[in-house]
Amino acid sequence: MSEDMITVVRAFDRTPIAELQRTSFGKVDLWLDEMVRLHRERAWLPAHERRAILLRLAELMRAKRDDLAMTIALEGGKPLVDARVEADRAILGVELAANEIERLSGTQIPMDLSPAGAGRIAFTRPEPTGPVVAISAFNHPLNLIVHQVAPAIATGCPVIIKPADVTPLSAKRFVELAYEAGLPEAWCRLTLLDIPEAEKLATDPRVAFLSFIGSAKVGWYLRSRLAPGTRCALEHGGAAPVILLPDADLNAAIPLLVKGGYYHSGQVCVSVQRIFTRRSLIPEVEARLSEAVTALNVGDPALDTTDAGPLILPREVDRVGAWVSEAVDSGTRVLAGGDIISETCYAPTVLAEPPANARVSTAEIFGPVTCLYSYDDEAEAITRANALPFAFQSAVFGSDIDRALAIADRLAGSAVMINDHTAFRTDWMPFAGLRQSGLGTGGIGHTMADMSVNKMTVIRSAAA
Repeated sequence: MSEDMITVVRAFDRTPIAELQRTSFGKVDLWLDEMVRLHRERAWLPAHERRAILLRLAELMRAKRDDLAMTIALEGGKPLVDARVEADRAILGVELAANEIERLSGTQIPMDLSPAGAGRIAFTRPEPTGPVVAISAFNHPLNLIVHQVAPAIATGCPVIIKPADVTPLSAKRFVELAYEAGLPEAWCRLTLLDIPEAEKLATDPRVAFLSFIGSAKVGWYLRSRLAPGTRCALEHGGAAPVILLPDADLNAAIPLLVKGGYYHSGQVCVSVQRIFTRRSLIPEVEARLSEAVTALNVGDPALDTTDAGPLILPREVDRVGAWVSEAVDSGTRVLAGGDIISETCYAPTVLAEPPANARVSTAEIFGPVTCLYSYDDEAEAITRANALPFAFQSAVFGSDIDRALAIADRLAGSAVMINDHTAFRTDWMPFAGLRQSGLGTGGIGHTMADMSVNKMTVIRSAAA
């Protein structure tokens, strides 16, 4: 394969499905100049045009929903049943962005709070922040693009998209449909730069806003290299904790933990990973969770019968296997799975009491593995749940809501789910990694606010 080409393969069996040409930075350089010119000359698309384009885009995506879902399943390995949900969410996300445009409004600033402001009127108006670069991850190859790009279109920011090399087809189709919906090409470009040139793009001084979804190591590095004045939003991952209280309804909790822990084979930034269980519940939780996980059907994501598909790359299978083996060698019990099934698939796995210093306990697994830990009192469970240098979403299960709320108040993270799994999300809610897990707040409307500047105008009356 030429270094100028990307071969896209099926995540499940590594068979080629497409070949795309890499983008030269010379072309991207011209695009950046064009984006700056559009912004500085205020050649912004009117709000009604942006809204109409997004609504047409949503309708085009709805007509292609099954094709979009199959593309997600093939290139990313997400089971088709979940890929359809992702496609539906992406369509809704585009509609949300269209409808949020009317909420992009300014405010009047009171000026008579001191004598200095007397005789003046002040108000703000939202303006697009400027050229946006969106670097995205593989695990939700359509919906993540929507969360980064639809807000840019909605706010009037020209945007360049850099999808993951392993899953560019969903982003490519999204951009094509955006053009079909009437968006001028200058306002949304797809680039397939290699890693060094993607860094060059992200850190270019012409970029006003960087939206990055991916590993913490890369995200924080890029932030350290940003040009002065470039704003950013970073979405990384974590090792989401769950606390099971003694009065938790296990009939409801176990299926939710399985969904939250093994959805897309655990390749989700807020996937259930660490389950802290009251010691009295351990035997029952071990038995019921391992039985449910063992029953998951692992296989071809293009089939409706598949519950868990492949990991994105064979080396990820080897990595997860090495982490599990390390934990087992340190005395961890394997309650379910623990095996490499194929070059691309790892068995859904449940581990009991891995050491506190094992990598499965201290780092994001990003694979089909959950870990069970026993605790004797709730304060201990909270301390252990909060002990890592990242925090995103967490959960607590219990019948006593007052008790669950008290624990939710003490759990680190930007969101705590009560009687639901940690991976729950709607596309309009705030979604924010804390500590090393990210910077800024995601969610369609929140991202639109990030990509806007509230410009103030102050009018001094002649009598002042």
